[in-house]
Amino acid sequence: MADAISKDIPLNSVQIEALVVMKIVKACSATFPTTATGALVGMDVNGTLQVTNSFPFPTADVAASDSHPNDHMAASNIAAAAPRSKANGTYQTEMIKYLREVNVDANGVGWYTSANMGNFINLGLIENQFHYQKENNEKTIALVHDVSRSSQGALSLRAFRLSPTFMAAFKENKFTTEIMQKSKLTYKDILVELPIIVHNSHLLTSFLHQLPAELPKKDLEYPSSLSELTANPPPVPLYPNLDALDLSIDPFLERTCDQLLDSIETHYTELNNFQYFQRQLAREQTKVTAWKTKRAAENATRATQKLAPLPEDEWERLFKLPTEPSRLEGMLNAKQVEQYSRQVDGFTASISGKMFAVKSNLLPESS
Repeated sequence: MADAISKDIPLNSVQIEALVVMKIVKACSATFPTTATGALVGMDVNGTLQVTNSFPFPTADVAASDSHPNDHMAASNIAAAAPRSKANGTYQTEMIKYLREVNVDANGVGWYTSANMGNFINLGLIENQFHYQKENNEKTIALVHDVSRSSQGALSLRAFRLSPTFMAAFKENKFTTEIMQKSKLTYKDILVELPIIVHNSHLLTSFLHQLPAELPKKDLEYPSSLSELTANPPPVPLYPNLDALDLSIDPFLERTCDQLLDSIETHYTELNNFQYFQRQLAREQTKVTAWKTKRAAENATRATQKLAPLPEDEWERLFKLPTEPSRLEGMLNAKQVEQYSRQVDGFTASISGKMFAVKSNLLPESS
């Protein structure tokens, strides 16, 4: 009864052990820039998904005989598809069985992947998460660790799930304009982000609180004069951080802007393809309308001559209407553009403040 009630409670947060965070960061950093993937284990407790352990998937080496223009890109493509491969599924089952034998949480709760510059919203991520989430009441998540963003000093770890609306549409694999208008599906409905809580054990928390600075073992000797203080300056434990005064543009922001422009160009390419489809469809529909008008006139003439009418559904055999391209790639690209825009917005806040602070020095005539 309790299990049935817990399955009905939707996920509202993700709690990750600090050791799991360190494992994920180490695994993703070791293979950078190649994509790293792995499995997550834990349990669901009253709507909070507790991730208590993780292990990476085996890496597949690119054959030396294969002619790849960029080896790490080929390895990234193989690693990105690892969570849904049959071999890794067997490997994950064996690992969970061994974890169960040593009384460790042995419930699969999702997978993790590495990202570079926030570029993680693609078809591979969707297919992997759909593979984990397609079962009924399957509470699994996708953890995304951005190695490039974390190298700037702030941990970038985010948890995502596919929305129920997008799950139903992806299961049908019909992303036409008509179906998307009926279901009111947009790029904002693809992923649902869950808040992450990093959890430490009580023993570790107590240890961290009991790490004060070491007290001096002897009495301090104060300088008797200013010259003595100047000659023997005391060691300064913390030097001021002058990096905050640097006016140069962050290279992470520059690369994010470049990738944002590339995504916008991809959006225009998808838009041009859809407009080409609309022109082709209108051209074929004009031909079909002309044929139907002609056939109706022929049947009217045959009716006056008391002859059997000709079939009016032959146009389906004579004319082939173009198939509408899937709008899924366009939706994913729009979601990626939103991701880049949020990153740019987060970086420009501090840089714009610096620019306004030194505006009078950069533009003396404006003062």
